Amino acid sequence: MTKKRKKKWSQDVTENSDALDLKDGVFKQRSASRIAESLKQSAERSDRRKSSPFRSAMSMLTFYINRAGDQLSAQRRHTLEKAKDELRKDFGKAPKGGK
Repeated sequence: MTKKRKKKWSQDVTENSDALDLKDGVFKQRSASRIAESLKQSAERSDRRKSSPFRSAMSMLTFYINRAGDQLSAQRRHTLEKAKDELRKDFGKAPKGGK
């Protein structure tokens, strides 16, 4: 008897989000700027998102970071947090802290 592996709801959201169609492996890229660029493109192309492209992209990135939790190495977390700054820059938003 084989057990069918049940998907976690967070994996389902990441794979089937109604907000964005993400490129495969977007969160596995090494470059924060490439992650941000890919999220920006996906958000701008989406006709299903419910908020602005910036908010949709930032929400998906934050969701991924939060759901990965302790599974992320310090280096990986740093790269993903840096991608948030890159997203802000790409969308012409003030950096975190309003500086």
